[in-house]
Amino acid sequence: MGNRLSKIYTRTGDDGTTGLADGSRVAKSAWRIEAMGTADELNSHVGMLVELLPPADEARTLLQRIQHHLFDLGGEFAIPGSALIGQAHIDWLEQELDRLNAPLPPLKNFILPGGSPAAAQAHLARSVCRRAERIVVGLAAEEENNPLGRMYLNRLSDFLFVLARSLARRDGAREVLWEQELGRF
Repeated sequence: MGNRLSKIYTRTGDDGTTGLADGSRVAKSAWRIEAMGTADELNSHVGMLVELLPPADEARTLLQRIQHHLFDLGGEFAIPGSALIGQAHIDWLEQELDRLNAPLPPLKNFILPGGSPAAAQAHLARSVCRRAERIVVGLAAEEENNPLGRMYLNRLSDFLFVLARSLARRDGAREVLWEQELGRF
C-alpha cells in the first residue's frame, strides 16, 4: 500500500461536511458519520482493553481480530452500498461467545460495570457497542445499509458482556452485583 495520508489536514471539513470514500460529501452530523465515528470509538475502547491484557492472553487475540472487524465495519459506513461484514463474522462471534460463556455460572442478578480494570473496560466497550447499534438502526431508517453489521454489533455487545464476566473471574475479582436496596433512600 502506498503513502495514502501525506497531508493530515485538508480544510475541506471546515464547512461542517466530510467526504465519504465514494467521493460524496455529507454533513458531519449525518447518521452515517455517527456510525463511522462510533465504530471507531468502539475500536479504541477495544484497543484499550487489549492493552490491559497480558501479551499471551487468548482474549487479547480474540479482541485484536474484533478490532479488524470493527475497522471493516467502519469501512462499510464510509462506502455507501458496501458490505464487508458477513454471516461468517457473526457465526465466529457466536461460537466464541458460547465458548466463553460455558464455564460461567448462570446469572441470578444484574451485574454492574466493574470487577477488575479489564472487566470494567470490557463493560465500557459493551456500552459503546450498544450505542453503535442504536446509531446503525437510525441509519437504516434513513438509508439502506448492510443489516449484518447491525447484527454483528448486537452479538459483539453480548460477547463483551460475557468477556467482562470471564475477565472478572480470571482476575480473581467479584462481579459487582446490583442490589436494589442500595439504590433506595
